[in-house]
Amino acid sequence: MNKKKIAFGKISVNFAQNAKVIESTDTIEKFGPKVIETLEEDDTESQQMKDVMGISSFGKKAKSFDVQAMVEQVKKTAREITKPAAIDPKSTNEEESSQSSDDEDDFIGPPIPKEILEAQETKEDTTKTTKAGKSNDDDDEEASSDDEEDDKETFIPCSHEVSMVHGSKAVTAMSCDPSGARLASGSVDYEVSFWDFAGMDSSMRSFRTLQPCDNHPIRSLHYSGTGDLLLVVSGAAQAKVIDRDGFEKLETVKGDMYLSDQARTLGHTSSLLAGAWSPVSREEFLTTSSDGTARSWDIYKGGKAHKELIKCRAQNGLKTAPTACCYNRDGRVFGFGCADGSLQLWDLRRSTVSPSSLCRNAHQPVEITSICYSHVGEHLVTRSMDDTMKLWDLRYFKKSINEVKDLFSRYDMTDAIFSPDDRMVVTCTSLKKGEKTGYLLLYDSGTFQLRRKLEVGNSHVIKTIWHPKLNQIFVGTGNGIVKCFYDEKRSMRGATLCAAKTQRKVQHTEVISTQQVITPHALPLFRQERRKTSRKQMEKDRLDPLKSKRPDLPITSGQGGRVASSGGTLSSFVIRNLGLSKRVDDDQDPREAILKYAKEAEENPYWITPAYSKSQPKNAPKKDEDEPESKKQKQ
Repeated sequence: MNKKKIAFGKISVNFAQNAKVIESTDTIEKFGPKVIETLEEDDTESQQMKDVMGISSFGKKAKSFDVQAMVEQVKKTAREITKPAAIDPKSTNEEESSQSSDDEDDFIGPPIPKEILEAQETKEDTTKTTKAGKSNDDDDEEASSDDEEDDKETFIPCSHEVSMVHGSKAVTAMSCDPSGARLASGSVDYEVSFWDFAGMDSSMRSFRTLQPCDNHPIRSLHYSGTGDLLLVVSGAAQAKVIDRDGFEKLETVKGDMYLSDQARTLGHTSSLLAGAWSPVSREEFLTTSSDGTARSWDIYKGGKAHKELIKCRAQNGLKTAPTACCYNRDGRVFGFGCADGSLQLWDLRRSTVSPSSLCRNAHQPVEITSICYSHVGEHLVTRSMDDTMKLWDLRYFKKSINEVKDLFSRYDMTDAIFSPDDRMVVTCTSLKKGEKTGYLLLYDSGTFQLRRKLEVGNSHVIKTIWHPKLNQIFVGTGNGIVKCFYDEKRSMRGATLCAAKTQRKVQHTEVISTQQVITPHALPLFRQERRKTSRKQMEKDRLDPLKSKRPDLPITSGQGGRVASSGGTLSSFVIRNLGLSKRVDDDQDPREAILKYAKEAEENPYWITPAYSKSQPKNAPKKDEDEPESKKQKQ
């Protein structure tokens, strides 16, 4: 077959009208200026191509395209996509001029160039800044928006509140389980109340109340990490662990109070002061006592002996009572606030003889009421009876970072806690003489500036809990009321479940009382038996051997395993065996047996008659009964 040479013709848009036929030649023509010249000559074709594709020709001159046409086309497509409300003509002119001044790039297609978008953003920013600098109202709006952002960061759920009545005395202990389903409250009236939010209605009544520690006030309550066990610390020397329904699971042993060395006793010898549950272990909990010791316990040992023992010492070497305690977030360090005003941190991985960190003059030598680690674990907040609250950095434990004074506290269980995000520190105050309102105070954890002051009621405020899942604040007061602060939008479950529930009405069963008709002459089947008198009933019971408890009757011969009384006595047995006399018949009447010898005794007296023969009076002669009554002497 003959191979033909390839020939090229002229490229055109409308091939039917503008195409010219080029005769084929034997030699291959080269690409070069000839083709370009022919393309430049045809202006109509280049114009059509420019309208359609935006380029005038192929080759090196493809870079030289009309930028203005491209910008207009891009604007049209952008307007169709975004459809803005209005576009300033000034901004469009400025954009066109800036676009024309930019460098040319190899670009073909409809997307918007980056330079145009960047220029528009910079111009919008400059116009905003100039307008904001001219007007003062805009500055105020920006400041208010910043304040709103700060409020969002440190949000306080306090738009609504509900009250739960525990009793008439001060609520000194509270604890909420990790899931937020139940709340336990304890008081100085020896009672512990359980509150189930899912089962309560708007009446806010506890579903169970008990006295787990007899007549001892409740000082501390703590749920375990799983929420199935509750630690009860009271004024007794023995702590108790109960389940969710109030049944006792464990009671710690009491130590020997006559031993001076506390290490030789198995438990506390004096009243308990505080307690805490391990945040990482379900089996371990901690208790402190006024005997100067703190002991950790394991529930699998049954409370028969402590697991670890810590002796807190004052500066003079004598024992001091740890009045507040807590675990750190990983459960490895014990924190104690003592009655001498010192803070002691014990790491059992290092030593049990001396604390790992110590600050002797943390507070004045009075009881420390609360000690709490932050959620991050780098800070520590303490509350004391010297009316102060202090923030400590664990990396520099010699001096407090911040301090708040004039916080009056009447109870040695007053709380100080961190908010769930560690941005705020929450504490409460008691009523001074002449005051009528107790407050819940919220401070910024960084600067210790007062952020919020909530009025709780006309009583002391003692305990507080800020639950992280519920985003609700529970407060225990001195008049026996537990208050809950929450927000309808940002708080979940908890009190929001029962606050909107209507109180259930007790459905009384309808009972129709039938009138009783007495018919004395009715049939015996329908006749009612009247109650007999007590005398007749007693006589009837007397005849019943079971009701009258009649003793067994004597028997003549053996019956039913019983032996006859004849011959069964000791005397009859001795007489029968020794042969002193004849067989004695025990069944014979004793009177008849004696009168049997009366005739023989009269005829042959031997003992009694001869003794009274001289002094015995003679019997008077019998009178005849036939004599008339007139001759008989009057007696």
